Amino acid sequence: MSTDRSDITLPPDLSQKSGTGPVRLQEPIYVNSIPPCNHACPAGENIQGWLDKAQAGDFEAAWRILVADNPLPSIHGRVCYHPCESSCNRQHVDDAVSIHAVERFLGDLALENGWVPEINAEPSGKKILVVGAGPSGLSAAWHLALLGHEVEIREAGPMAGGMMRFGIPAYRMPRDILDGEVSRIEKLGVKITLNSKVEDVTVAMEQEGFDAVFMAIGAHVGKHVDIPARDSGRILDAVSYLASVEKGEEVKLGRRVAIYGGGNTAMDAARTAKRMGAEEAMIIYRRDREHMPAHEFEAIEAEAEGIKINWLRTIREIDSTTFQVEVMEVDENGRPQPTGEIETLEADSLVLALGQNVDTSVLEHIPGVSMGWDGVVEVNENMMTGAEGVFAGGDMVPSDRTVTIATGHGKKAARHIDAWLKGTTYSKDSPRPTVDFDALHLHYYTDAQKREQASIAPEHRTSDFREVTAGLDKREAVFEASRCYSCGNCFECDGCFGACPEDAIIKLGKGKGYDINYDLCIGCRACFLQCPCHAMEMVETEAVA
Repeated sequence: MSTDRSDITLPPDLSQKSGTGPVRLQEPIYVNSIPPCNHACPAGENIQGWLDKAQAGDFEAAWRILVADNPLPSIHGRVCYHPCESSCNRQHVDDAVSIHAVERFLGDLALENGWVPEINAEPSGKKILVVGAGPSGLSAAWHLALLGHEVEIREAGPMAGGMMRFGIPAYRMPRDILDGEVSRIEKLGVKITLNSKVEDVTVAMEQEGFDAVFMAIGAHVGKHVDIPARDSGRILDAVSYLASVEKGEEVKLGRRVAIYGGGNTAMDAARTAKRMGAEEAMIIYRRDREHMPAHEFEAIEAEAEGIKINWLRTIREIDSTTFQVEVMEVDENGRPQPTGEIETLEADSLVLALGQNVDTSVLEHIPGVSMGWDGVVEVNENMMTGAEGVFAGGDMVPSDRTVTIATGHGKKAARHIDAWLKGTTYSKDSPRPTVDFDALHLHYYTDAQKREQASIAPEHRTSDFREVTAGLDKREAVFEASRCYSCGNCFECDGCFGACPEDAIIKLGKGKGYDINYDLCIGCRACFLQCPCHAMEMVETEAVA
């Protein structure tokens, strides 16, 4: 009855054919495709897989599917910019599934219950050094440990977490949550050595017996700009400022603080300044809102907390607490151009939030490692540098700098390191098609608006560093997970079974899906058209009378 049709492709015009009559021109097959949320996730999560378990209330199973790809779900549920939701097909009906909120619920539940996955791999006898305890390094260590390797992370700073700790304020990333996620990685057997800056990777490999190294140093060095100043107040970079606040150091910025830049770090620096006692915190940015690098919700939250954003302004000169700023205008290419119009702003201090660089001085001692023009490390498709056995990822390689991308780099690097240590090459499975909204057969639209996360009112936020946004409770998490359409993958709704006029669909039992009796099938497409999630395709077949 059932035959392997994995190599059959669907001609573009076949969907318009009826297929019934004296002969059967087409027949249905079950096909698992990639949902757009999975496809968009930089960490490569099986989002649909864990949402399915979550909506059934099997939270531990959902979490275990989740952490097979991403060891930091509580963190990502808070700080990821969730491109998965921007790709969710449900947004074309009402609202995207609040994937990040369900992920946060699962992550927090795992911390409460002390869930730790088992290592099923046999010990490899291999020893790997990870340089940097940020998201990329932590992720690589997690996956390498699960693959049976001995892993040590060496971190130059006093605490693990990298930019998750020193670049993201506590009102977005509570420290007990961060510490809990890091602790679980240690429980897996990963050794984390703090206040330990690696000066020479080659020596570490040769003298300490490391078989491979993963370089995962974060971008902690703030960029600077030359601004003419006769006499200026305090000027410091945003990364140093946020790190000082995290360490509990006293940073006096005065009553009025100006932040120069338009990225997410600028928004965080301004919001932090308000929480640290500044009466006025303002952002100065040379582009308009449409072209800012910060996410829109970051700017909205900053403004809600009383931050004034001076769009299309650039600092020309500083004289004590007086800032001469020039009004800019955006040209047809989106670039800011000077207008010659000068305005005056007053501020006691200036925080530069103009981006960050990576301190790559440690790489200067490694033969074969080459750097790009922009100061990042050049790696091949396996994430290995020009030095044998030395891999790199996260902020150190060309890519956008987000926690989720860095986490995905860690997983990818771990798989390539594992393969290299075994003398093989890792390759991903062949890509499967992605199911977009037009491919779904939604015969009715349910009114199931997403569950919003509660938050502290803006007027009560700036007095401390309490977390602004709350999580979902169990009931809300189950409801939200159940809003998933299961795009491209059968969830056994029995639509095909009920629609077939010839009783050709065979139920195999819960969790086993269906089979098709092609001796009875007439190719009428009723099952295909009834399938809401597009888990079936109609394919051409040899004419069958």
